[in-house]
Amino acid sequence: MSDLDKITERHRRVRAIVYVRQSSPGQVQNNHESRALQYALRERAIELGWAPELVAVVDEDLARSGASTEGRLGFKELVAEVGLGRVGLILGIEVSRLARNNADWYQLLDLCTLTGTLVADSDGIYCPGNFNDRMLLGLKGTLAEAELHLIRARLDGGLRNKAARGELELSLPVGLDRGEDGRIRLSADEQVRHAIGRVFELWRRLGSARQVVICLLDEGQRLPRRAVGQRRVRWMPASYRAVHALLTNPGYAGAFVFGRTTQKRELGEHGRVRRRTVQLPIEEWSVCLPEHHPGYVSWQEYLATRERLRQNVRPRGEGGGAAREGLALLQGIVRCGRCGRRMQVAYSGRGGRSPTYACVRAFHHHGTEHPCQSLGGQRLDDAVAAAFLEAVTPAGVRACTEAVGELERQHEERLQGQRLAVERAEFEAGRAERQFDACEPENRLVARTLERAWEQALSRLERERQTLAELDARRPEPLTAAERQALARLARDLPRLWNADTTTARDRKELLRTLIGEVIVTVKHDPRRAEIEIVWEGGARTELQLTLIRRGGERHRTSEDTVDLIRRLAAHTNDQLIAAVLNKQGRRTGTGLPFTQSRVKYVRQQHGIPAAPPPDPGNGLVTIEQAATQLGVSNATIYRWLRAGLVPGEQTTPHAPWRIRLSDELRARFVPAVPDGYLPLDQAAKRLGCARQTVLHKVQRGELNAVQVVSGRRKGLRIKVNGPEAGLFDQ
Repeated sequence: MSDLDKITERHRRVRAIVYVRQSSPGQVQNNHESRALQYALRERAIELGWAPELVAVVDEDLARSGASTEGRLGFKELVAEVGLGRVGLILGIEVSRLARNNADWYQLLDLCTLTGTLVADSDGIYCPGNFNDRMLLGLKGTLAEAELHLIRARLDGGLRNKAARGELELSLPVGLDRGEDGRIRLSADEQVRHAIGRVFELWRRLGSARQVVICLLDEGQRLPRRAVGQRRVRWMPASYRAVHALLTNPGYAGAFVFGRTTQKRELGEHGRVRRRTVQLPIEEWSVCLPEHHPGYVSWQEYLATRERLRQNVRPRGEGGGAAREGLALLQGIVRCGRCGRRMQVAYSGRGGRSPTYACVRAFHHHGTEHPCQSLGGQRLDDAVAAAFLEAVTPAGVRACTEAVGELERQHEERLQGQRLAVERAEFEAGRAERQFDACEPENRLVARTLERAWEQALSRLERERQTLAELDARRPEPLTAAERQALARLARDLPRLWNADTTTARDRKELLRTLIGEVIVTVKHDPRRAEIEIVWEGGARTELQLTLIRRGGERHRTSEDTVDLIRRLAAHTNDQLIAAVLNKQGRRTGTGLPFTQSRVKYVRQQHGIPAAPPPDPGNGLVTIEQAATQLGVSNATIYRWLRAGLVPGEQTTPHAPWRIRLSDELRARFVPAVPDGYLPLDQAAKRLGCARQTVLHKVQRGELNAVQVVSGRRKGLRIKVNGPEAGLFDQ
């Protein structure tokens, strides 16, 4: 059977579709002959007997790869038309134009078999329903997929081979430029170099990317940005993302790297394939060549920066985290001596100023009955701080003197950065002036635009000069001889400086971490004490013993105030709610454990406290939920009336359940409609000429009557105002 014999009148009554595709934008831009050859297939369809109006060209997939159907709207449209039986012939210059993926290819062939659609390429016409033709089409599809694999393998192999030598030209971050000889060097722009160097300098001093951002914003220091593939540098305000990118880019450490990320394909919502970029650890990078080009920091400093940033993440694993504002001095560096995990910090007491260190990771991860150990934080902090001050006192005088010099040096750095900003603004203003002068005066369209650009450049120059003048005016005055002597005396008394009100908790933590790597704590119970091991930076260790409060038989006894609170709560509250209240208040059992229903019951039995009796409906006391149900309002309304003092309620202790005394008088305050003479709170305050809070106080004292409308569009609080009759729209 010849190719023409496969075409019947039934095929010619429906459409013939010419499928046109090129794989990349580069091919679309450069390979014009290939595209013209594909479009010429339309004439072949007409020669095969199709009417011109029945020949359609599908070219939506230009610059799309045939490796999958993702983003190929034209191919999806073609498959849909074939499935509906509206296509008699599919023409492509070759099978690889239709699909380079066997799954997509065989799906199309199956639909063509069901609908009797023919497939044609430059070699002939095929009927997928015919075994021999289908086998040949399947072989062509397999070869097309294999060809794609070979092309990718050759390209990827050449790319990786060039990258292994460090000769692959990748896009460079701002601050690094490629010379005419192809070598990478530091940017020739002095202001760019200064800004990037300032970021690394602040990082060395602060040790926190977020603190670096805050410092840069306070200084008004902008950071250079450069889009991929562009040379123009833009100056933008500092952001965490920009600072983090600077600190983690190995190019700034003078290293050439390739293969830092990989693409993972996974099924997303609705069964769609989704690509996700995954950052790889350093040991899995394809190519890593330290000392490949000049950098702003060393490779060792870059590795230390990555590790510090990893530890600064809020500790969910074993990282200590950055020093934060909490009062716990050893936050993030205290380790459990029993299981080796980091101990967490919890705050309790008035204002949350009493830290407690507890090892709770075994409880969270493995479901053990209780934490490994816990102890009060204040006495532990004091013991470690005393050891730290004893170690650093001899160096105090020198450190204070150097601190003064460091302050002056930092101000000079900021001045230098602003001088460079002024210099850049002067250059841009001069360039704008030269462009304006070079413009023909008669060409007013261009002249007006250049004039505005010149005026904007002059305005920027004036702002930069003003900023420089203000910064220079804030230059720190050099210390006099008397001030230096006073500073030396203060440095000899480091404990006084340590405990000064001007020294923040964060400052103390940063100072502590300069010498102490971690603190290992083991709590012993016979007698109750803490064995402390201070691990100093460098490996030296110091062992301390700390006697803990509550020795002997008292150590497992619940505090008297907690027992008294349980006694008062048990009069009307069950053990489960009592445990929740005690835990919200930060209270613990005598062994330092959180309260549970069984532990509350044990304390009650030990102290002869009876359990809560069943609720007595005759005493008029109900819960918030019961009161809301009976009055026909929401729980939020009851809470709002409680806060305003309009509903009588009882609460034994903070966080305990409220009990509402539900009386006939209170029920009468909740009405279905607005009574005559009652106004909303705002209108009542306006009518009385006083503030809203004053009106509420009058209601609390009984000087004014109030009701809660529980239904309708006007529901809410209404106040009875004596005086002229309220108008129709006042209610």
